[in-house]
Amino acid sequence: MPQIDLAQQSVRELNAALHQVKPDTNETLWEVSNSDGKHAIGAGVDAPIDIEIKGHVGYYCGGMNKRASIRIHGNAGTGVAENMMSGVVHVMGDASQSAGATGHGGLLIVEGDAAARCGISMKGIDIVVKGSIGAMSAFMAQAGNLIVFGDAGEALGDSIYEATIFVRGKVKSLGADCVEKQMTEDDKARLAELASRAGIEHANPDEFRMYGSARQLYHFHVDNIAAY
Repeated sequence: MPQIDLAQQSVRELNAALHQVKPDTNETLWEVSNSDGKHAIGAGVDAPIDIEIKGHVGYYCGGMNKRASIRIHGNAGTGVAENMMSGVVHVMGDASQSAGATGHGGLLIVEGDAAARCGISMKGIDIVVKGSIGAMSAFMAQAGNLIVFGDAGEALGDSIYEATIFVRGKVKSLGADCVEKQMTEDDKARLAELASRAGIEHANPDEFRMYGSARQLYHFHVDNIAAY
């Protein structure tokens, strides 16, 4: 098991080593210590490996992740799992703003709270937040699912496209073109499956409300000018 001490090596050296990992590697578990809020740890990984980060991380940890499973034993700064393609990024603490931004695939799990703009412009990623999320979350979200077990801040789902938002707690306000929708049995099954993947085996879909696009802002119309 490779053990990287970021008090002795740089993030650049760590990421260079991770980028050289081949799909058939037998070094499938990496441990990173003394992360100390450093930025871009584990960015651009493209291999089916597990990375355990022992501590807090700064900006863009796990950004552009592909296939790897990254567990952060602490809090994460801005843009954790930004533009993730596949794999799993698991934050054991809280996440700062723009968690999972522009993510195309994979699963982001946040054990605590996520700040503003969680899931902004998400393009297929699934995000499960076990706490609450801040304002403008899922802004322009295009595809994927955002599940929130706590509360949601202002302007949830503003200018949303075809992503789906599930919230168990209170929603301070909805953004432009975001509306509450009736859940189907397929929606409930999808929610339960994602919650299970995030380690919550008995989530009750009936405790959640679902939100999505009213599909009124797809094309410019002068009557909607105030909403743009």
